Amino acid sequence: MAKFGLIGKDIIYSFSKSYFTEKFEKQGLPHTYENFDISTIESFSDIISENTKLGGLNVTIPYKEKVIPYLDELDETAKAIGAVNVIKVLKNNKLIGYNSDYFGFQDSLNKFLPLQQKTALILGTGGASKAIAFALDKLGFEYKFVSRSNGSNSLNYSDLNQTLIEKHLLIINCTPLGTSPDINAAPPIPYQFITKNHLLFDLIYNPSETQFLKRGKIWGARTSNGLAMLESQAEKAWKIWNL
Repeated sequence: MAKFGLIGKDIIYSFSKSYFTEKFEKQGLPHTYENFDISTIESFSDIISENTKLGGLNVTIPYKEKVIPYLDELDETAKAIGAVNVIKVLKNNKLIGYNSDYFGFQDSLNKFLPLQQKTALILGTGGASKAIAFALDKLGFEYKFVSRSNGSNSLNYSDLNQTLIEKHLLIINCTPLGTSPDINAAPPIPYQFITKNHLLFDLIYNPSETQFLKRGKIWGARTSNGLAMLESQAEKAWKIWNL
């Protein structure tokens, strides 16, 4: 028997807990899965020391980058991405960080390809957006980050105009805007320039159709929420824990 869990903040909604609990029950496995809702990353060490028989952990917002200094080792992909969403706990309590987000995104995006152009806007610059960028690099996409603040490597939302929207056919929401319970929020992009050639992809899965997706659909875009990506990255995490 092993214990698994999710590290995050305000994670009562947790996809991972229900997914893995159901998986363990269906497969007759004696494992458990627990939410570790912590207000600061400093509490991470307590979770490791207080919980015996840990087999692995998932990591979600806002700790995918902040957890890295607490780990003993990163696999090459997590190192390249600069963010971790899977931790394997070895028997000697050595902690190894991995990233399965990029795999989940790439796997779920494939069914929508090809687009007319391999061009994308990534909304947000957090840990999830880094995994998305890694996947887009592997798929040969050109992309730009969009952020609320000006940066050398990102556009500001106020920079977005008809030319930029029409030029970038894949738009991925990597921000928490629109997550339940604040379901009326949406990234501030000029939706009126969305076309039927666009694909809007939201990493959010609750609600199943966010305002971001609804507004894109009004203008004819194809849309996808983050559920298939979550399921795919969860199965990848399970494989990592059982390596």
